[in-house]
Amino acid sequence: MTGTIEPGKSLIGFIGTGVMGLSMARNLLRAGYGLTVYNRTRQRALPLMEAGARWAGSPAEAAVGADAVIAIVGFPQDVEEVFLGDKGLIPSAAAGTVLIDMTTSSPILARRLYEAGKERGLTVLDAPVSGGDRGAREGLLSIMVGGDEEAYRAARPLFEALGKNIVYQGEAGAGQHTKMANQITIASGMVGVCEALAYACRAGLDPLKVLDSISGGAAGSWSLSNYGPRILQGDFEPGFYVKHFVKDMTIALESARELGLDVPGLELALRLYRQLLEEGFGDKGIHALFRLFTSCGAGGN
Repeated sequence: MTGTIEPGKSLIGFIGTGVMGLSMARNLLRAGYGLTVYNRTRQRALPLMEAGARWAGSPAEAAVGADAVIAIVGFPQDVEEVFLGDKGLIPSAAAGTVLIDMTTSSPILARRLYEAGKERGLTVLDAPVSGGDRGAREGLLSIMVGGDEEAYRAARPLFEALGKNIVYQGEAGAGQHTKMANQITIASGMVGVCEALAYACRAGLDPLKVLDSISGGAAGSWSLSNYGPRILQGDFEPGFYVKHFVKDMTIALESARELGLDVPGLELALRLYRQLLEEGFGDKGIHALFRLFTSCGAGGN
């Protein structure tokens, strides 16, 4: 493993420049890291290249000369391709490279990647994030890290360029398990947010005034404060896609069943979000769940 991964000294490979990844990679450039980027659609990486990042033609190329490589992609199958494919990171990266998966993915897969990396002298951390598009833009993400603690400490300055609430959770897979707990909380909470605003509308109240009252009390939450205003404005553009949230909740439900745990709130939320997906809202933000309850006078896309 390399020494501490520091701005001005370290080259970082970055894979995945979607809604979250683009902002995260931009923050690494701003912090002073050298950056090599890869994305399946090159066009989406152009803003980073214009800001000084180099282009790589594959995950393997993104790892060339890098002290660490970050990946944040869509689905577990994408993670497998990036890390284990023919031009993937684990078969290609130089021994000592720290590989960091920041995708929300399976705890079981995280453990597989850790073991596969270890066989080649690589350290793999699972470090999913929470905070949405705003947290990514402003460098305020919560980062949940699993894997070797020594590698976590080496990568800590890298994480500090991306977020503020950075917690080492334990062995490989612990970061993903923590993210599952996060997604379970959001899932049931978003149902509550939508039901509450629908109730306010049906009761003939001014929903903005209701939001002002309840967001500052015991019912307050990040989702209520951040998604509530978007819902009432009819703005359902994604900070986090419905299709990705369905993926996350499916993983969480599978993990809960492996642990022998009943999660009825998660099961309800997943059923509702699958309905939303079937109705064509997969590329909208997770707060578009409100569309199943009432229009409440909101326009929206």
